[in-house]
Amino acid sequence: MKKITNKMNQTKTASSNEVVSGSMSSITSGSGNETADRSSNKAVNSGADKETILEIRNLTKDYGAKGFRTQALKGIDLTILKNDFIAIMGPSGSGKTTLLNILSSIDKPTQGQVILDGKNIAGISNQELSKLRRDKIGFVFQDYNLLDTMTLQDNIALPLSLNGVPAKRCIERTFELGRMFGLEEHLSKYPYQLSGGQRQRGAVCRALITDPEILFADEPTGALDSKAGKELLRCFQMVNDRKQATILMVTHDAYAASWAKDVYILNDGTVKCRLSRGGDRREFYDRIIDVQASMGGDRA
Repeated sequence: MKKITNKMNQTKTASSNEVVSGSMSSITSGSGNETADRSSNKAVNSGADKETILEIRNLTKDYGAKGFRTQALKGIDLTILKNDFIAIMGPSGSGKTTLLNILSSIDKPTQGQVILDGKNIAGISNQELSKLRRDKIGFVFQDYNLLDTMTLQDNIALPLSLNGVPAKRCIERTFELGRMFGLEEHLSKYPYQLSGGQRQRGAVCRALITDPEILFADEPTGALDSKAGKELLRCFQMVNDRKQATILMVTHDAYAASWAKDVYILNDGTVKCRLSRGGDRREFYDRIIDVQASMGGDRA
């Protein structure tokens, strides 16, 4: 990593790809920008011409021993297409964190399939799973998980360095992402010298540096103030609009969810509602709040 650090200040990279907008998947049949299905967990891929990134089939998750079992997820089906930006919401105990853990291969389902890169990740070996996590999945945690003994630059470059990528490419990619996320002047600093927003944007850069198929974000704005949270959400939207990331984000915050293209609301282990953004983000936020209220209050 020292080699990367020493060469960093001598390297400059061309600006990132031009902006291209994309579309998304849907969960139930219906018209307009909003679909509310109070009973079905069925997800339907409406973009036949778009690449499927992740597919979930009859996903269930049980906890506990016989006679004392709790079903956290109840037969969920879902298709995520390339360049989707999806937010998962729900009250505590709804199953959203369990769903995220299974989709990101941290946990395994009791029943059902999670298809990523053509493989059911619930049934592959640990060696294959490690390779899939390394090459296909990016993860952003609420508490950053940066290494305090390394500079931000080295934290971001770490996944490439561990994969044996040449130092020159590590430097170029780190510089490119640092500039894209407004961190170019902070790459030589250590995490404890940065604000919470800067650390979280650095964590996103680290998650994106391997060009993963999908980026999972677990309450990414939960530890940030409103200004830093908004800045991070702008960054998510930017990389999604530039077709550089397919994003699935779990959040309690309706404001954060309103930056996504689709919002899925879970309750009691099932998908209760899907909203599609369509146009204005402020109008989408109002619709999310209205649906939350109609489902029993702003608990998501």
